[in-house]
Amino acid sequence: MTPQEMEQRIVRYGELIPCKTAFIDAHTPGSDQKENFTIIGGGVSESPDQHVHITIPHGFNIGAAGQPPRVRNSLHDHNTAEVFFVLSGRWRFFWGRWGTAGEVTLEPGDIFNIPTGIFRGFENIGTEYGMIMAILGGDDAGGGVNWAPQVIEDAADHGLVLAETGKLYDTKKGERLPAGVAPMPLMSEAELAKRGEPTTAEVLPNHVARYWDMVALADRAPCKVIGETGLLRDRPGFEVDFITPDSATKAKHSHDRPSVLMPVKGHWRVDWDGGRATLAPGDTMSVPEGLAHSAVPSMTGEAALYHIVGTDDVPGPTWKG
Repeated sequence: MTPQEMEQRIVRYGELIPCKTAFIDAHTPGSDQKENFTIIGGGVSESPDQHVHITIPHGFNIGAAGQPPRVRNSLHDHNTAEVFFVLSGRWRFFWGRWGTAGEVTLEPGDIFNIPTGIFRGFENIGTEYGMIMAILGGDDAGGGVNWAPQVIEDAADHGLVLAETGKLYDTKKGERLPAGVAPMPLMSEAELAKRGEPTTAEVLPNHVARYWDMVALADRAPCKVIGETGLLRDRPGFEVDFITPDSATKAKHSHDRPSVLMPVKGHWRVDWDGGRATLAPGDTMSVPEGLAHSAVPSMTGEAALYHIVGTDDVPGPTWKG
């Protein structure tokens, strides 16, 4: 593959195209300054304005959320895995029916494999614009987003109505639900009762990995972060490895399906049969299946990279109460 062809599979941080109308809370005060990005796959956006950078199926989706300080993403859940790692800023993640069951604060490089089956939200509690990168299980990302009832009610008060089809309509622009299309129904009490309310103490040990712990564990070989034998043992339909200068190798390897490289610290040189590219923090590179490649830091100093590859596991619930 030529460098020009591979460049079509690299999404540079500075070239990310945001969408500010991606979800139902786009008008809700406190959430109306969010920027959402769909990098690989269709994502879960409810807006036709969302730009998709790479449409090639990988078995998972890659996205991102950028938010100014004190801006939050409203309570929701997905039918498949949702994993975040912090690229920049300081973030508070919270969960439960009302967002009060538990919480955790993450710093750059930390990763959170959020259990399915619980409502979750997050906010930038830093002092500058921050970015978190997301991995969603499945090519269709579980079919979309399930919102806590109060989110849908608050959104309607500010002009946004979500149809049962999953499409948003903005009444401030004169839009109305089409004839024969009903609004998205609120979850019943029976459905809400199925959602978990785990405490912070229950979630942290098996769902959060800290950057500096992973750096220590990746001193000789890549740290398996998410996988059957991972630091966070799970089989969500993909595996995540954490690589540092001590565990990177110039020996080329390949996979039988597309894989993704996402630097979180430092610059990385990726070599493949046919070319070379350099990735910076916030860049995302999709490596084709069967293509032999390697990734090593391109300069001295702190460096870390996340590597994601799909598996044959069927994405499903991770929180069973």
